[in-house]
Amino acid sequence: PCTFIKNYLAEHQINFEERHISNHNYRNEMINYDAFSTPFIVLDDEPMYQVDLDKINQKFGIKP
Repeated sequence: PCTFIKNYLAEHQINFEERHISNHNYRNEMINYDAFSTPFIVLDDEPMYQVDLDKINQKFGIKP
């Protein structure tokens, strides 16, 4: 799932910041959102606990 969403965002030229949970600060930030699995996406300050392509497409004007 992580590779899929990274490729999808790159394919549509959407900038994103990849954060590895091996970094304790990033892992703790994710836990603060009550998220315990990856990929975990924050879009417009709203956590996305599972990949929601409809929401991503709508936000960035992508036509599937």
